[in-house]
Amino acid sequence: MRKLLAATLGVLSAIGGFVDIGDLVAASQAGARFGMAHAWVLLVGVVGICAYAEMAGRIAAVSGRAVFDLVRERLGPRVALLNLVASWLVTVVTLAAELGGVALALQLATGLNYLLWVPVAAVAVWLVLWRMRFELMERVFGLAGLALLVFAVALFALPTDWAELGHGALRVSSGGETWSVYWFVAVALFASTVSPYEVFFFSSGGVEERWGAADLAHARSNVLIGFPVGGFLALSLIAVATVAYHPSGASLDTLDQVARPVLTALGGAGLAAAVLAFFAVTFGAALETGLSAAYAASQYFGWQWGKRVSPREAARFHSVLLVGLLLGVLMLMTAVDPVRLTEYMLVLSAVVLPLTYLPILVVANDRGYLGDRVNGWWTNLLGALFLLLIVAASVAAIPLAIITRMGR
Repeated sequence: MRKLLAATLGVLSAIGGFVDIGDLVAASQAGARFGMAHAWVLLVGVVGICAYAEMAGRIAAVSGRAVFDLVRERLGPRVALLNLVASWLVTVVTLAAELGGVALALQLATGLNYLLWVPVAAVAVWLVLWRMRFELMERVFGLAGLALLVFAVALFALPTDWAELGHGALRVSSGGETWSVYWFVAVALFASTVSPYEVFFFSSGGVEERWGAADLAHARSNVLIGFPVGGFLALSLIAVATVAYHPSGASLDTLDQVARPVLTALGGAGLAAAVLAFFAVTFGAALETGLSAAYAASQYFGWQWGKRVSPREAARFHSVLLVGLLLGVLMLMTAVDPVRLTEYMLVLSAVVLPLTYLPILVVANDRGYLGDRVNGWWTNLLGALFLLLIVAASVAAIPLAIITRMGR
């Protein structure tokens, strides 16, 4: 029973890692502007993140080492340094966006300006990372993140035309807007589903939890159940925004607007569940991004690392973690709109995706690390096809951002 509970709660933590501020913003905006026409992007993203997270978990379980720990050794210090700089900068910007999401959720709950909550959110993240056990941290925020199911429930209370919703998911349409804007939104939504920090955290977390070859089934269950359920929750966000906003062509720019249809459908209790969900998924993602930034830097330079290791024994790891939080707070205290910051973060994330996913595919085929647990032909085919999509998204991200003025 204990093993079953651990596996189940591990799946819930995977859900919390999949849906974050990027998904809240990108999925809701896609539904409001284009209806269900981007549903296929979520499907592709879920398949891809499952393939690569499975590789990352298998690398951690079989080799006993995290992915970034092997990148420098396998690809050399120069390539790994480029990977480190790009992924660390994007992860810190993502951390800032997640802290902004926490602050916006608290603003919804209290009415106090989100800027007042930014330093509070950062301190809370630091305290949880410092004092809360790794397994408990995952379970608390993974469970609370399931409150996003309120969006699926709201669909049944809203005047939903299920046939039209299903038909919209099966066709690709620009919805009266330009195709360049359609593809910009597609790239942003795609980037939100495969954020670099997800695989770094998953791999490093496996090492933290001391996975071995016997834990491969547990790792795969986290991936193959947790991420698809996270994808379902993101699809619910698209669907609710489609029903509530798409017919009128209304724009969607704030978390308050994301939650408003739930209030209309389910009243105050629904709104409370939505606010709890926003807080849980953004706070959980802030924990993961903060750790991921520190994991990457420490693993590259060969420092002692790990949430389980005390600050005295892993001073540089904890210092990088603290620096990331401080930089996130400084970004937000410039009064930059957290939603706008999230949009820029998604573009940057799309640009650096190949630097994250190519090394994983390389290491997952190295018998020196994995022996007979290297990728099979089917996994390599799926990984290669998905890598081509990642490269296409990376190349297209900045030109589309410029042409569409960030999708405006």
